[in-house]
Amino acid sequence: MPVNMEDYIRLLETMVEQQKIHIQSQDARILEQEQAIAQLRALVDELRLLKSGLEETLEEFKRQLFGTKSEKTKTSPASCGDEPENPPAKTTVKEHTRTKKKKAARDERYADIPVRDVIIPVPDKDRPCPYCNAQMILLGYKQVRTELRITPAKVERVRYMQEELICPECRKDGDGTIVQAQTPVPLMAHSPASPSVVAYVMFDKSFVSVPYYRQEACMAQLGLELPRETMANWYIKCAMEYFQPVYDHMHRLLLQRDIIHADETTCQVLREKGKAAKATSYMWMYLSGSDGLAPIVLYEYQAGRSGVFPKAFLEGFSGIVQCDGYSGYNQVEDVVLAICSAHCRRKFYEALPAKRQKKLKLLDINSETEVKDIELPGPEQMKSMIPAEIGLVFFNKLFFIEKGLKGMEPEKRREKRLEKEAPVWEKFWTWIETLKPLGGSKLEKAVNYSVNHRETLQSYMLDGRCELSNNKAERCAKSYAIGRKNSLFHASVAGAEATALVYSIIETAKANKLNVFQYLYVLLLYMPEHKEDPDAVKTLLPWSDFIKERCTGLIDVETITPENKPQLPI
Repeated sequence: MPVNMEDYIRLLETMVEQQKIHIQSQDARILEQEQAIAQLRALVDELRLLKSGLEETLEEFKRQLFGTKSEKTKTSPASCGDEPENPPAKTTVKEHTRTKKKKAARDERYADIPVRDVIIPVPDKDRPCPYCNAQMILLGYKQVRTELRITPAKVERVRYMQEELICPECRKDGDGTIVQAQTPVPLMAHSPASPSVVAYVMFDKSFVSVPYYRQEACMAQLGLELPRETMANWYIKCAMEYFQPVYDHMHRLLLQRDIIHADETTCQVLREKGKAAKATSYMWMYLSGSDGLAPIVLYEYQAGRSGVFPKAFLEGFSGIVQCDGYSGYNQVEDVVLAICSAHCRRKFYEALPAKRQKKLKLLDINSETEVKDIELPGPEQMKSMIPAEIGLVFFNKLFFIEKGLKGMEPEKRREKRLEKEAPVWEKFWTWIETLKPLGGSKLEKAVNYSVNHRETLQSYMLDGRCELSNNKAERCAKSYAIGRKNSLFHASVAGAEATALVYSIIETAKANKLNVFQYLYVLLLYMPEHKEDPDAVKTLLPWSDFIKERCTGLIDVETITPENKPQLPI
């Protein structure tokens, strides 16, 4: 039967169309498979990222619960015994050589403590000679031992009895001329508060970190029933009225400096308008740098962490602000920011696995441990190290160099930094550019922190008086944090502001090597009469000769009292 060509062609066309449909369906399935594979790969990447993040979070929780909460290198505790003075000795311990401090002899440790000799007499029955019965005479006294005695705080009521004189002749004429003695200005009108008792409360609250309720119990043991509410009122009122003028004067002087360290830490205020009791507030710290002048430490309470607060506090300052990488400091005008390298180093340290953290040490500039020079890793060494470990080595190298430059004249120190540390920074940034950290990881946070603060991390090299880290400010934050841990919160804004004033006085006194209690006492002794006098306030600053003479020794509230204190030299 002959084949119809047209039918045959139609059949072929049909077969071709079917084949096309078949191929298209296969392509669609392949496309679907490829899309599914891509989705699975993306899911795997997300799961890996999630796993990495969860592992980091788990390790962080483990560290917080069971591990050390500080990056500081552990050192063995010092001996507490009373061994005699030993010569310096060196002990070689694997990686470093540690120079042991000389132990102070007893006479050196107790040199400032008053001495009272107690004479132990020979009993009357033993004074005749046991051989000839003659009365024995004094040969001398032999020192047998020295011991320490502490007399607990003593509370007494002081009544000011004002002497009154009257003229007898005028009295005859019925005109009694009377002269009265001038009594000291009271610390608080119609109150039993005295400079010593308020200084005692302030010292315990903000230096020893004893909350009011514990002070109340301790006062009761001394025979004084002093409610915690009364102590809080005394603390706030005296701080606001008598410390504020000193604080304001130191603030003006601080703004005239070239370098200021700044930091902030959290606090809680129960009664604050517009805020819940559990809301977070902040205590800010501002202190002078290593400029060779008398140190100043100021605290300031603010309701938040906005950059407007340091901007307002530092208005008029035009120098270098050493701080952490918090963006709020960018609002401070006409200043150069110098970001703390210790903060950046900490980011790399936190990116390390817990096991590696235990093996690595963070070099401290102020440590007395002698450490060998730290070599930067080469390309081959880097292959056997994880990125966070490499970053840590770069910063430890910088801190090692800084340790060797400590104590140099500022200009010489600046020159050495440019010579030795600038090349380390260049290698660090070259290495940073080669990294591609996993998104959301701690390493990525460390890298981003470094890159975002590239210029400001190196600003410290502009001035030899600047420091590589902002640890000075962090230590002041720690002083407040210890008190916060014990007292938990401030009841009111006034309490928080008064606390800032008292901590400012205490920390500045400590920085100037004063007896803290004695300085609090002297301020409360003189300020009631002189708080409006700028010259008097200047005389009462922590570094004045008047204060150094009276506040560098032991506590003295018996010879220097409100009724017989020396006059201010103004």
